[in-house]
Amino acid sequence: MDLGIAGRRAAVAAGSSGLGLGSARALLAEGAQVAICGRDADRLDRAVADLGHGAVPLVCDVGTADGGARFVDLATEALGGPIDILVPNAGGPPAGNFASTEVDAYAGALDLNLLSIVAMCKAAVPGMQERGWGRVVAITSVSVRQPIPNIILSNTARAGATAFLKTLALEVAGDGVTVNTVQPGIHDTPRLDSLYTSEQKAQVRMGDADDFGSVVAFLCSEQATFVNGLQLHVDGGSYGGLL
Repeated sequence: MDLGIAGRRAAVAAGSSGLGLGSARALLAEGAQVAICGRDADRLDRAVADLGHGAVPLVCDVGTADGGARFVDLATEALGGPIDILVPNAGGPPAGNFASTEVDAYAGALDLNLLSIVAMCKAAVPGMQERGWGRVVAITSVSVRQPIPNIILSNTARAGATAFLKTLALEVAGDGVTVNTVQPGIHDTPRLDSLYTSEQKAQVRMGDADDFGSVVAFLCSEQATFVNGLQLHVDGGSYGGLL
């Protein structure tokens, strides 16, 4: 199925590995022009070589609001025009529970997983509204629905991001712009290495980053024009709630 996004300019944050890389791959396969960012130039170069479709690598840290806005500016310049598709994404903050996590640690987590997303949207969405077309598909976590033990910082910050994105979706719905979030469960990505031992990983069912990316690409499509404000969990059925 042709998703109708060939030629669209897409910016995928933290796209040098994991779910961001899978999303970039899926968008490139649909003919989009894609810029990805990461903090490590060597890892970015390896990602672009792996993608093999001419993705544009940008060294940029989206762990802060300033970094998020800068990424959109760099992607706009590198792709030769304003961004049509934005995939906000970032790594997770350090693991920890209530007892082990100091109050001061929350500010960094909010910068990383909330304020950076706000800044990316502030930089990209007004132009989408002016042009009457745009897609924002943020990568968050199923922990927004069902908090995951020992990642209290991520649980907290991503819940705030989800509330922001849902509010934004309602505000821009009449302007041809859709805003959705995709909430991954356990996927086989480098992030797992900081959260699980090899023995623990062997005991859980894990998703594939490229399959996840295909879901992101569909939400960027012309066919998804009426899909807005969605929080879609992609977790292999691990979420236990009925709603």
